Amino acid sequence: MKAILSERNGIAMKVTLQHLTKTFPSRSKKQPEDVVAVQDFSFEIPDGKLIGLLGPSGCGKSTTLNLLSGLLKPTSGRIFFGEDDVTDLPAEHRGVGLVFQNYALYPHLTVKQNITFPLENRKGKDRLTKQQMAEKAMEAAKLVQIEGLMDRKPSELSGGQQQRVAIARALVKMPRILLLDEPLSNLDARLRLQTREEIRRIQRSTGITTVFVTHDQEEAMSISDLIVVMKDGIVQQAGKPQEVYDSPANLFVAKFLGNPPINVFDAQVRSQTLYIGDEAVLPVPGVSDQLVTAAVRPEGFILSEQGALTCNLSGVEVMGRDISVVSTHPNSQNLTIRSIISAETGVAPGKTVRFDLKPAKVFLFSRDDGTRISF
Repeated sequence: MKAILSERNGIAMKVTLQHLTKTFPSRSKKQPEDVVAVQDFSFEIPDGKLIGLLGPSGCGKSTTLNLLSGLLKPTSGRIFFGEDDVTDLPAEHRGVGLVFQNYALYPHLTVKQNITFPLENRKGKDRLTKQQMAEKAMEAAKLVQIEGLMDRKPSELSGGQQQRVAIARALVKMPRILLLDEPLSNLDARLRLQTREEIRRIQRSTGITTVFVTHDQEEAMSISDLIVVMKDGIVQQAGKPQEVYDSPANLFVAKFLGNPPINVFDAQVRSQTLYIGDEAVLPVPGVSDQLVTAAVRPEGFILSEQGALTCNLSGVEVMGRDISVVSTHPNSQNLTIRSIISAETGVAPGKTVRFDLKPAKVFLFSRDDGTRISF
């Protein structure tokens, strides 16, 4: 491991994307226009950080990863690793480590042989002896804690162990950037949690700039230094996970981040006051009279007998230290409203429940285009 870490010294790993666009020719006669997978993506990935590319299926996150790796060539825009323009550089010369969702291990090779495989094609001054390759393989294996499995075949490993082998194989050549494409999708819930913690530990230990692609917002927020939220090939918002959660740029970002999801209401502003239905629920200074979409985080509700917002009580779900009050409202866009409150707070039986709202957990958005309205 020390050798792996020392090999990182002095290597510039900042990654810069400049107006990156990728289009694919349409295969549909009904829609002959080209398909834009990534559109005008500009972003700088700081040296040694872990970035989460986040969004629903088809948003362009995996295409972005393939552009970084060199597996795809951009339609326009440039890619820089440090000061080096790698836009036209073939994938094999970019110094990239790739880990895929399906592990892509060679079934007839042992763990040791799978890990050393990327080293065997080195030539000239980079060529290694068998002893050197074995040492590097063991260092990588120790880093992902599979050194006791070196003589096994992939079929003799669990899914989590196979994923660790794939990560070790990517790390053994000490890439300038590590790219992880939905690496936890094939694991069960407990193993996903354990493996994502391992990925974070490994990334911090090696200091390798890492891009982690996932559709799971909890996954991305838990291990990323920065997240980039994408939709239809366009970056919606980028920033530190907590900052993006606390201050979403638009309705899509607000709805995509958070579990339980944010509660969305049809509302209106009159005389700088937010109304949901006929109830005045919150002062919103500086906002002009208009129809709006109001969104409230589950933790943004305060249970109160005299609360401003009245909802129809459906039930209470006990979650340990918290409880989830499940209710409905005629103006809610969600099928049910979920309000997270302390388990120490009792919910009086009845047909209705009333809440006050925490201003910092309430967001207003334009009905026209979903952009944020500040107050």
